[in-house]
Amino acid sequence: MTDAPGFPGMMPRWTSSAKDGVGTALSPRCAVWFTHSHGILDEIYYPRVDQACTRDCGLIVTDGVPGGFFAEEKRDTITETRRVADGVPLFTIRNTCTQRRFVIEKRIVSDPMHDCVLQHIRLIPGDGVAGLRLFVLLAPHLVNGGAHNTGWVGDCKRTPMLFATGDGTSLALACSSGFGARSVGFVGFSDGWQILRRDGHLAETYDHAADGNIALVAEIDATAPVLLAIGFGRKPEAAAFHAAASLARGYDRAETEYAANWRAWQESLEPLDPVQQTTPHNYYRVSTAVLRCHESPLFPGGSIASLSIPWGASKGDDDLGGYHLVWPRDLAETAGALLACGALEDARRTLDYLRIIQEADGHWPQNTWLDGSPYWRGLQMDETAFPILLLDLAFRNGAVPETELAEYWPMVERASAFIVCNGPATGQDRWEENAGYTPATLAVEIAGLLAAADLAERMGEPAIAGFLRDTADAWNADIESWIYVSGTDLARKCGVAGYYLRIAADGDHDLSGAPVHGRIAVRNRPAGEADIATDELVGADALALVRFGLRAAADPRIRDTIAVIDHLTRVDLPQGPVWHRYNNDGYGEHTDGRPFDGTGHGRAWPLLTGERAHYAIAADDLAEAERLRTTIEGCTSEGGLLPEQVWDSDDIPEHELFRGRPSGSAMPLVWAHAEYVKLLRSLRDGAVFDLPPQPERRYLVEKTQPRCRDWRENWRRTRMPAGQVLRVELDGPGTIRWTDDDWVTIRETPTSDVGLGIHAAELPTGSLPAGRSVAFTWRRPDGTWRRRNFAVAITA
Repeated sequence: MTDAPGFPGMMPRWTSSAKDGVGTALSPRCAVWFTHSHGILDEIYYPRVDQACTRDCGLIVTDGVPGGFFAEEKRDTITETRRVADGVPLFTIRNTCTQRRFVIEKRIVSDPMHDCVLQHIRLIPGDGVAGLRLFVLLAPHLVNGGAHNTGWVGDCKRTPMLFATGDGTSLALACSSGFGARSVGFVGFSDGWQILRRDGHLAETYDHAADGNIALVAEIDATAPVLLAIGFGRKPEAAAFHAAASLARGYDRAETEYAANWRAWQESLEPLDPVQQTTPHNYYRVSTAVLRCHESPLFPGGSIASLSIPWGASKGDDDLGGYHLVWPRDLAETAGALLACGALEDARRTLDYLRIIQEADGHWPQNTWLDGSPYWRGLQMDETAFPILLLDLAFRNGAVPETELAEYWPMVERASAFIVCNGPATGQDRWEENAGYTPATLAVEIAGLLAAADLAERMGEPAIAGFLRDTADAWNADIESWIYVSGTDLARKCGVAGYYLRIAADGDHDLSGAPVHGRIAVRNRPAGEADIATDELVGADALALVRFGLRAAADPRIRDTIAVIDHLTRVDLPQGPVWHRYNNDGYGEHTDGRPFDGTGHGRAWPLLTGERAHYAIAADDLAEAERLRTTIEGCTSEGGLLPEQVWDSDDIPEHELFRGRPSGSAMPLVWAHAEYVKLLRSLRDGAVFDLPPQPERRYLVEKTQPRCRDWRENWRRTRMPAGQVLRVELDGPGTIRWTDDDWVTIRETPTSDVGLGIHAAELPTGSLPAGRSVAFTWRRPDGTWRRRNFAVAITA
């Protein structure tokens, strides 16, 4: 065998995250997912949706002459992508040469019977054009990396193929008409692109390239339509079998079965389709297909955030996960959308998946691989509360019958205990950046505790239910002291009394405390620009207080906050208003169009337009919600996919950035499609679909006030309002020794086991006037003392 020169090749990179389409076969026999953009296949995933195995697979057309005509599909053609049918992720692609020398027509499908992606390809020469030669170029990245792949030229049962293997996984490339010349090489040195660009044909061929960044290339007979197969397996022989078997079955059978499976699933959904179809896509059916495409049958209920790597062309093997990981928050949002569209069994699978990957202490990791192994290890408290709310939503929509609720009580019990013991502040906000008090996290935590309390009552645990409700009441009453400010320069500039902050640093404080008016280090900002005044940071997260039922849409504090949000973060694009996550956001392309590289400039997020539309529904403005729905639809790609962000500055064509169009971040973002599906359901119902009823009833209807304030050592309250009971929480039994007159009078109150692994004592402080202080310590049953006093001041 002839070894290719140029080991180990260039530093591997991924490819564009701006997908035109994603697809998979709804079949237990097929474990392959494909993506495509710029007219070619991009990442193909196997055997799990979190394991990318290719960078891309495209075609090259030459005239066979050294230094002559050379055209690459993804760079030298104009692409038109069309869906074959609404709700079926099946695509017809037409790539027209910019010099009009040829057209390539292709259809892409994954075979429901085999671990294989099929491309039906037809090369159509332009008028008077002859002598064109067609080549396929495939870049393996097995698995989630391109640096240690090995490729070779080989045969399977006398069928010529190209093979690659890496990290225990293999692929095989085959063609219905066989191949002409074949070669493997190291990218940037001896790969097929280099040879064809120079010679116009495979003047040099190599049989083997080991342990590097490699590419496979082969010539295809272009005189008639051909079928390309990329098969996968743990061993090369298995990959070759699937490629050969798919070729033998033929494209038509694979496509027919593929489409039939998808149509059957779509027919089971709620009819939330737009009444009048005036757009090129049925965005409801596109969105539901996107939701379903991201689940892995090997881990039922497990869905990743996106079949993409944000700014992938600038990312290498060090970005191992991209967005093809499980974020519990995104997963709960996805399952909520599945409930909204009537896919109850699919949503139930998600609940079952979540309870399996829950950590022993009750929380969920920041994100995980499909098997539950943590990837990043940040702590986001909303991700522990969302599964509780998902169960409540599933129960209310019939996905989980009351007789089966007990199956999920252990999950909810552990999660609610973790929230009580580690909230209300969070290690990271929902944007995975700062620690502290943030309205989105607080809203989800408090709503989650109330939903857990309802389930505790159903499970015959009234003490736990009461404890959780008391905690929720205390935190809800403290929200304004933690994250609401008034009388600031920004408030005066916007003509409002005050507003809710994006986030405030962890700690016990009120309006006069340093954290609210202090400074916070914002991630993704250049050095010297990250330190920003806390009361100058505002974002759309405040709308969560309405979305989860803690504050009324007409609350003057909410309305004032919206005025500040719009002043700082709203961008009016050709399709309508879209919002940044918060002002001074650094997660996005640089102003000159360079990809995000740890710093940048945050762009507008279509999903936030969906959240604003849900606020409009809560405010009984359905007409505004409908207008915002069309804005979201205007943010989609030509293939109908919703991106994470859209470009909101002047066009930069050389970076493929156009105002109002998808930027280089993740696309599709499943969370954005989930928000859109839930919006359609909310518009149909005339009410916010996923608004939990417990906080709305308790705080907006019954206007429940707290009877106590909580204290624990890892969250030390230093003040509390007069008229409240002080509840001291320990992680085991003990006796609280306390005084309200500087130890002139000493009292002792034993703790009681409230369940959840928490022992608490309620000190009768309700009669103490403002200005007094309660001091306390405790001893354990073995007689050991804490040896430190703590104090809580009584305020007006």
